[in-house]
Amino acid sequence: MDIGLMITVFLIGFAGSYISGMLGIGGSIIKYPMLLYIPSLVGFTAFTAHEVSGISAVQVFFATIGGVWAYRKGNYLHKELIVYMGVAVLIGSFIGGFGSRYMPEDGINFVYGILALIAAIMMFIPKKGLDDQDFSQITFNKPLAAGLALVVGVGAGIVGAAGAFLLVPIMLTVLKIPTKMTIASSLAITLISSIGATIGKVTTGQVDYLAAGIMIVASLLAAPLGAKTGKNMNTKLLQGMLAFLILGTAIKIWLDIL
Repeated sequence: MDIGLMITVFLIGFAGSYISGMLGIGGSIIKYPMLLYIPSLVGFTAFTAHEVSGISAVQVFFATIGGVWAYRKGNYLHKELIVYMGVAVLIGSFIGGFGSRYMPEDGINFVYGILALIAAIMMFIPKKGLDDQDFSQITFNKPLAAGLALVVGVGAGIVGAAGAFLLVPIMLTVLKIPTKMTIASSLAITLISSIGATIGKVTTGQVDYLAAGIMIVASLLAAPLGAKTGKNMNTKLLQGMLAFLILGTAIKIWLDIL
């Protein structure tokens, strides 16, 4: 890997991790298409879908550590929600991450396109009054939360994601969790999920370790900065940014698939 490609990978990691920390997602929804398309656009050899998913899986683990650390104070982390959804998504992401070695390149991109499209639709479902609740009084449907997290984990593990880009709209629209608690808790759930996806990708030889290392450094620098910005932003603005980001990515990947 030459120095130009190393710089490109670092910039992708920094930009994507800043946004992921701010919006409470692991960042694969952003960095997957960036890693897939940007290197070739600026004249470098393109990463394969397997390599991109492997790099993303390892990077997400470290990106979410920084985000969770920034949200550790302020009662934003819902511990019970994190346990129920975290364990389920961990199991699912390991299954998806390990099984992805048997899928073709187009198959991985197809799964990504499906996940991004579902997430975009869910983000545009109206959400009223969620942020007026007392954080200490928040309750949720435990079996539903665990079941949805398991399904998300399988799909997200295939593309090297941790699933936060789907978990966030599920937590907002289905489980009715306030926005800032959703963002903070989703980072913790994503951290747990990324363990399964990373193990699955590493054990099946789908990781470019140099590129992953560069992305990790960028993540540790950028994710805490993004999380600090997110805590001070208007919740409706955060929701709108995430919705349009996911929609734009879904459109791009489907144009390529079709």
